[in-house]
Amino acid sequence: MESRGRAGFGAGVALFYSASSGSIKRALDTLLAQGFIEVASIEAGGRGRKVYRLTDAGRQEFRAWMTGEPAERLPVLRRITARIETELAGLSALGKHLDPLDVPAEHTDLATHQRATLDYGIASHRFALDWFRDHIDRLKPLDP
Repeated sequence: MESRGRAGFGAGVALFYSASSGSIKRALDTLLAQGFIEVASIEAGGRGRKVYRLTDAGRQEFRAWMTGEPAERLPVLRRITARIETELAGLSALGKHLDPLDVPAEHTDLATHQRATLDYGIASHRFALDWFRDHIDRLKPLDP
């Protein structure tokens, strides 16, 4: 559990959400350039953390996407589903790697908590995968 477990669990929420700060910044920059969000405030001090908010145009664009044609949504839903499948495979592989390992007695409490966290991630990914697949199946008949 020590070597692989620490690296895996040390990643924190990256086990369950993998967007990098670079990809988030690019997405925010794109949304800003399109006028869909604006900077609501900038925190004074060292890092100058920014808080963003939707603009009216952003609300309209989101509403249009949510109520638009299923054909426009299906590719997005399929990409999300593929990402969940990949992440679930990684989490499941980590679980299979950890299963046979002997954990020293002094680390049992930590290992138990870490395994519970991994099991939660696997279960939530399975739920999300089932939900997205079901949603895609419901939209397919509406796709022209």
